Amino acid sequence: MNNDAAAATTTASIRATLLETGADGLARFRDVLIPLPHGTPASRLTALAPCGGWQLRRSPPGFASGWHCTGEPQWLLVLQGRMEIGLRDGSARTFGAGEFFYSGDLLPAGCAFDDAIHGHRSRAVGDAPLITMFVRAAHWQPESA
Repeated sequence: MNNDAAAATTTASIRATLLETGADGLARFRDVLIPLPHGTPASRLTALAPCGGWQLRRSPPGFASGWHCTGEPQWLLVLQGRMEIGLRDGSARTFGAGEFFYSGDLLPAGCAFDDAIHGHRSRAVGDAPLITMFVRAAHWQPESA
């Protein structure tokens, strides 16, 4: 039995948060499980996914954005500090160093940005600078992960 066949009998997964736009145009969080069908029992892997580049960002303590949509779908990884993502419904999630989420909160096609409906906001939480990595991943879909 090869490693992939053995892995199929013990498939593991990683829980991930998706920030996405609902049919109503509002941003929402959704938790998904990303399967890890490859590798060995000691080191599970996802399928290899293409990316369109990566970018690092440093934001000072106190950083806060206005309401905005994600320009391009991307994974966001928090490398240092803590980042809060707030939604229009008043809910928020905070991500710390080593945590990640997929940001696919895009402006619906054909819509002009409406500051009362669209987007999410982000802010640095605490006294440390916020260092994040963005990995462009326009072709990733949770259903095909």
